[in-house]
Amino acid sequence: MSTGFPYKLIATDLDGTLLRSDESVSPRTRAALTAATEAGAAHIVVTGRSAPWTRHILDDLGYEGLAVCAQGAQVYDAGEHRLLTSVTLDRQLAGVALAKIESEVGPLYLAASRDGLDGDVLVGPGYAVTGKLPSTPFTDASDLWSAPLNKIYIQHPTLTDDELAEEARQAAGGFVGVAMAGAGIVELLPLGLSKATGLSLAARRLGLKAADTIAFGDMPNDIAMFAWAAHSVAMANAHDELKAVADEVTASNEEDGIAVVLERLLA
Repeated sequence: MSTGFPYKLIATDLDGTLLRSDESVSPRTRAALTAATEAGAAHIVVTGRSAPWTRHILDDLGYEGLAVCAQGAQVYDAGEHRLLTSVTLDRQLAGVALAKIESEVGPLYLAASRDGLDGDVLVGPGYAVTGKLPSTPFTDASDLWSAPLNKIYIQHPTLTDDELAEEARQAAGGFVGVAMAGAGIVELLPLGLSKATGLSLAARRLGLKAADTIAFGDMPNDIAMFAWAAHSVAMANAHDELKAVADEVTASNEEDGIAVVLERLLA
């Protein structure tokens, strides 16, 4: 079936991109995505959030497709509430990485995302969780390492997110991947993992490839996805690092930036 829509796959980040600040998707953006899927395109959500922190949003949206979660570590079937793939962080390497980073910048505030569809997010003393996401406090550091993890979150009392991410890369980039995913969200990931890794796996399941893909995002953790996709669109509210590598910049997440582009392509 030939369609008037030039891409077979639409990949959208969630926070700051598809979602408005109140975690809703605007009626206009929903309508544009529906029109694009009716024209033959598939939609894949690609988020830094792990599956337990993504499920409720996808359920609220009535989204039943594939979602790439945890910066590419998880491919999740939203319709079946099932994890299809999951990559975990080597805990020994992560421990070495943390020690190396702390030797450079001093003590960090820590949180960690446990693997699995019901994996807890453990939050240590001093770590500030953004939003109202469910989390479990821990005080004993050994709790952090007691079960498989897909990522560790780090915060610093004085460094900015960009400074902390850069220090972490310099100190431990040979051991872990480092992603800056939003305000207060710097993450340590399995080395080599990115949203592009997970998106390529999810796309392959649908028989689609990079050349078929338009991607939308707002943060440096979307850079790899932008490099992978045929066409990349940064939101007006995006981080400067992402805008610098985007093919175009659209309106903000509050102003239907995804819909603006999809409507133009559908026309």
